[in-house]
Amino acid sequence: MAEQILLKALLQERHWQTYGTFRKEYDKAAKKVDPALQGGAPSRAQLHRWLSGEIKGLPYSDHCRVLEAMFPGKTAKELFSTNNGTDVPPPRRESDPASIAMPGMADVTAVFSSRAAFSSAYPAPALFDRATDIKAAGLSLNAICQSYPDHQLKRLLESGTHIKCLFLDPKGLAIQAREIEEEHVPGTLTTLTALNIGVMTRLRDRLDPEAAERLELRTYDETIRFNILIVDNARCIVQPYLPQARGVDSPTLVINDNTAADGLFPVFDQVFTSLWERSKSV
Repeated sequence: MAEQILLKALLQERHWQTYGTFRKEYDKAAKKVDPALQGGAPSRAQLHRWLSGEIKGLPYSDHCRVLEAMFPGKTAKELFSTNNGTDVPPPRRESDPASIAMPGMADVTAVFSSRAAFSSAYPAPALFDRATDIKAAGLSLNAICQSYPDHQLKRLLESGTHIKCLFLDPKGLAIQAREIEEEHVPGTLTTLTALNIGVMTRLRDRLDPEAAERLELRTYDETIRFNILIVDNARCIVQPYLPQARGVDSPTLVINDNTAADGLFPVFDQVFTSLWERSKSV
């Protein structure tokens, strides 16, 4: 096996390689070392530099103390040394095929030729029933607004789930351009999107104030390139919008966050964040 940083191998062996999981485990260890160190986990980019061997020497001493608590018996120097994989058991295979990265495809774990094929393999309840954080950006967001019951969304929000929905503005120019490109009767996509926004605003109106704050609705008016769904900051569903093709005919990528790999998750996470920051509230 090619040499790699021991820390990377250990994270993979324990299935702590997603950034969210790493940060949670880091905070657990930090609390034991010194409560003041909680919340001081490295950024996603910084962790990637650690795991790719791009840093010279060792991280700051506080980071070293926490890492040594995360991996008892290993010194910081050992964690940042290279190993040939012989002293670390190979990652355990999981029963969920979507959790196993496809060889040579970084953090892409599944590819489907259409949204219909994806929806068959990943029905909405399987995606959302236990979610604590849902972020969606696209056109009409049917996966949330049409494929998942209102009472289930209400249950999630009242139990603490945070949901962000970013719709293509039904009054904007970009949605009109998309209607022309897909050869729809004028108003087809604008009506559907306005309907879905109405579904979510009525839901928000039925929630208590605290739960209502956890449902954020926004719109943007830019050329649509991707439908992006991010669940629990760990799984990302990406569907590109193709020229002269309906959205339902788009191929679909399933991407599981893996900070131990140079993957696509942070790319599309940043795309969502950038669009959200430029959007306007509903």
